[in-house]
Amino acid sequence: QAQLEESGGGLVQAGGSLRLSCAASGPTIDPFAMGWFRQAPGKEREFVAGIAGSGTAYYADSVKGRFTISRDNAKSTVYLQMNSLKPEDTAVYYCAADLRNYWRAYVDSTGFESWGQGTQVTVSS
Repeated sequence: QAQLEESGGGLVQAGGSLRLSCAASGPTIDPFAMGWFRQAPGKEREFVAGIAGSGTAYYADSVKGRFTISRDNAKSTVYLQMNSLKPEDTAVYYCAADLRNYWRAYVDSTGFESWGQGTQVTVSS
C-alpha cells in the first residue's frame, strides 16, 4: 500500500479557493487511479473526484465546474483545486488510491484501498 498524506486544508470564506495536495510514498502511482473523497459531520463519506492513470478526470455532480483534480506523477502527488467554495463543501477531505487495478479506465467511488488521514476544509458563509 502507498502512504498518502493530504495537506492544504483550512478555513476559507464562501466563494474562495483552496488547493489540496496528496503526496504518495511507496509504489509509483503512475498507472493507478487516485481519488478525493469527503465526509461532513453526520454524513457518509462521498466521492468528490477521481483521476485515472491516463489523466482522465471524473467528478461528482455537486462539484463539477468548481473543482479540478490533477496529478503530477513525477512528484507522486495529486491535487484538488477547489474554487467557488460553498458552506456545504465543509468536510474532512481524504485522498485515496486504487493500487490494484492497472490503467483503470473509469473512476468512481469504488475500488480504493489506500487512504490518507484527511484534511479539514471549512467554508464560512
